[in-house]
Amino acid sequence: MHPSPTRLVPLALLVGLSSAAAQETARPASPLVTRNQVRLNLAGAEAALAAARAKAAELKVAVNIAVADDGGHLIAFARMDSARPGSAPTAITKATAAATFRQSTGPLPPKGEPDTLLSLGVTLAATASGGKATPLLGGVPITLDGQVIGAVGVGGGTGEQDTAVAKAGVQALLKAIDAEPKPGPAK
Repeated sequence: MHPSPTRLVPLALLVGLSSAAAQETARPASPLVTRNQVRLNLAGAEAALAAARAKAAELKVAVNIAVADDGGHLIAFARMDSARPGSAPTAITKATAAATFRQSTGPLPPKGEPDTLLSLGVTLAATASGGKATPLLGGVPITLDGQVIGAVGVGGGTGEQDTAVAKAGVQALLKAIDAEPKPGPAK
């Protein structure tokens, strides 16, 4: 007499569950969420923005300044008086790219001869990404304790001016964070 298919199904499920349970106990438990992660907030973004504006004024250049979080989402933005309105999206793109790619924006380092295909590829990648990548200078990540927590993007000056303004914002923010009292151990 052969066992009926309805009797084999529960047996197969039982065997399958026991092997799955064995795999779960063999695998070390890992946390389901990341706790105590550093996040850039509005106060920090505004501090970086203020320092960047001060540097732009010192350089006598009117620029657009964007501050994004680690996911490239805009937190703060300012367009200085007389700054080109068309550079506003550029500043936001630079902040987004620096935050999400975890590095400063700008052209890829030269390897001797100009690489036409690579240059076209970077431009096409910027277009294909929906404005999330750029070969332009002026986006600088904010790195705290080895973790990128956001970025500052600047548009409206030369690439070098935009970079100097963005770096000033990042450096001022990091200096202010270092000056803050450190919280004590959790109880």
